[in-house]
Amino acid sequence: MTKPRTPRTQREKYGEELRLRRTAADLTQEELGNQVVCSPTLISHFEAGRRLPKPDDAHRIDQALGTDGFFVRWLEDLESKYADHFAAVAELEQQATLIQQFALSLVPGVFQTDDYARALFRAYRPNHTAEELDEAVVIRTKRARILDGPLNPVVWTLLDEAVLRRRVGGPQVMAEQLGKIADMAEAGRLRLHVLPYGVGAHALMESYLTLMSFEDSAPVAYVEGFLTGNLMDDPALVTASQTAYALALSDALSQQESLALIRAAAEEHAHGQQ
Repeated sequence: MTKPRTPRTQREKYGEELRLRRTAADLTQEELGNQVVCSPTLISHFEAGRRLPKPDDAHRIDQALGTDGFFVRWLEDLESKYADHFAAVAELEQQATLIQQFALSLVPGVFQTDDYARALFRAYRPNHTAEELDEAVVIRTKRARILDGPLNPVVWTLLDEAVLRRRVGGPQVMAEQLGKIADMAEAGRLRLHVLPYGVGAHALMESYLTLMSFEDSAPVAYVEGFLTGNLMDDPALVTASQTAYALALSDALSQQESLALIRAAAEEHAHGQQ
């Protein structure tokens, strides 16, 4: 039986091409780094798809390898508006056939309303401008386009009850946000479950988690913290993540019970009762 391949992002394809061209030029990573004026470790990151070169670096790479602007031109298509730790995840979302998410404290970005997202960005950007907030909101809410199709990806979302209770952006913003999630679930675009406080400890209470499955590639798992994230394709780690998700899901309310709780929480926010 053929082992499914790991899904490859455009960044990884860029890095693989860099490795092939460097090898063909009979240069080590250290020798290329000397010409690009960077460390061999950074060249290794480029080749693994973990980092992208800056335009000046890409220009020097083209000069060193005699590739006539090839890596500069390709780089223009790869530059992402997302943080480095999330750029590959955003790309893989476009390829996924199944996305399973767990959110510990806030609504996943792909479901956020503009006002909810703006309130989050305002909370950790103390020196923001209105224009910067608007740009950040547009970038985040554009990800929701993956849900425009009627079939793919299939999306499961598991929310800790804390997500429903923390009032982000004020009572009306929360009421509208929870209403949006409930509407999507009732329309059949989202499978939705809530882990109530009464469950106590559960398998995912330490981390945000996203699982992604693909038609012709191996699944991946992604965990995220403050200003950092870890995309995992190691089979043992992905399997452990899938198991933890299944365990947490087994403790969750049914979809109908979850919807009732979310609708009730939305009403409480709307009437200032929380």
